[in-house]
Amino acid sequence: MAKDKTIYTCQECGGTSPKWLGKCPHCNAWNTLEETRAEPVGPGKNRMQALARGLNAAQPVTTLADIEAADVARTPTGIDELDRVLGGGIVAGGVVLIGGDPGIGKSTLLLQALDGLSRQMKVLYVTGEESGAQVAMRAHRLGLDGSQVRVQAEIQLENILATLEVEQPAFCVIDSIQTLFSDQLSSAPGSVAQVRECAAHLTRTAKASGCTVVLVGHVTKEGALAGPRVLEHIVDTVLYFEGDTHSSFRLVRAIKNR
Repeated sequence: MAKDKTIYTCQECGGTSPKWLGKCPHCNAWNTLEETRAEPVGPGKNRMQALARGLNAAQPVTTLADIEAADVARTPTGIDELDRVLGGGIVAGGVVLIGGDPGIGKSTLLLQALDGLSRQMKVLYVTGEESGAQVAMRAHRLGLDGSQVRVQAEIQLENILATLEVEQPAFCVIDSIQTLFSDQLSSAPGSVAQVRECAAHLTRTAKASGCTVVLVGHVTKEGALAGPRVLEHIVDTVLYFEGDTHSSFRLVRAIKNR
């Protein structure tokens, strides 16, 4: 059998190289290239690229002075300090990336925000790390009995996109982006290619539908968000959830907020 072709992918920027190098030629980071299997360009990938071209049709050129700039309406989540960090609340079509250590309380915080928003809009919680029963147990511990939050336990990107089209929520949480995978790629969930592709498709869906999407991300032992740095560039807001697990206080810090 023919040996699978491999390439070297930068874990910082997602750039590729045909051979290993000590320094990434794209972002100049040291010792970040890791060997991965090259993705074949098949019919499925061609269809995905054609869809992307259709979603990103050319827009007319407009003079800057003719563009009407209005304040963006924000919807409060019901959690005052989270709204403060977000600039007043969530924005329709916005994409938020929130990262933090395991067990810090990211899922708990977002479930509380979802419950508050469910009283005024349709919301969806997509969990890739827990079952629906585990989410229900957490909601019970938080006193959120009778919550109208819609829950889906799924990690396949295509199924999630289909659910978003059917449910048409105004607010959606993906917990977490590292667990998702697309059938169009053969690499494992959490790889640079999968994280980048899944985040890009979810971002395009958010902009096209007006649904606010929150992506939960893991962090490395250095405290930085795991995965390619391009993930931080394509989203609108980057939040870090920090604090001592033995303390009752937590800190939400905004690194980027458009």
